[in-house]
Amino acid sequence: MENTATQQQSPFATEPVGRLILKFAVPSVIALLVNSLYNIVDQIFIGWGVGYLGNGATNVVFPITIVALALSMMIGNGGAARKGVGNAVTLAVLVSLVLTAVFLLFIDPLLTLFGATEVLRGYALEYGFIIGLGLPFMMISAAINSMIRADGSPRYAMGSIVLGPSSTWCWTRSSSSPLEWG
Repeated sequence: MENTATQQQSPFATEPVGRLILKFAVPSVIALLVNSLYNIVDQIFIGWGVGYLGNGATNVVFPITIVALALSMMIGNGGAARKGVGNAVTLAVLVSLVLTAVFLLFIDPLLTLFGATEVLRGYALEYGFIIGLGLPFMMISAAINSMIRADGSPRYAMGSIVLGPSSTWCWTRSSSSPLEWG
């Protein structure tokens, strides 16, 4: 009975597909563009401040951020069910801490695997350590962002990308969302 009532209220069950595509695609594209601009501006400033070796170091560390993002989106999309949010956040925290520990313990061989040369190694180790420390924050934020989008609130998800991770956490704790913590 509860499942039927939830499906009737869900925009995925009632709105036309074209409207849903616009409602979800436009904010997602804007969020992706803003995120890409962050990366481009970072690369410009790193290039100006450190030089081409700094840009090379960031590119060597980049695969770990992609793996972390993929895991957090998987957890967020999978945990966006009613009464599953609390478990998904817990899983995101645990996975992010384990990934951070593994990355920081094995940073040197991983950077070699990702293509670090002896010239880039020092820069990549320094940058990778900082990125490693920030992985839990990025992963938890991305997982919660996926849950917000799956909850039917793509504009809030877009806003959390534009405004930053703290806005995602504040929204999920204070919203009148049908998702339940449990």
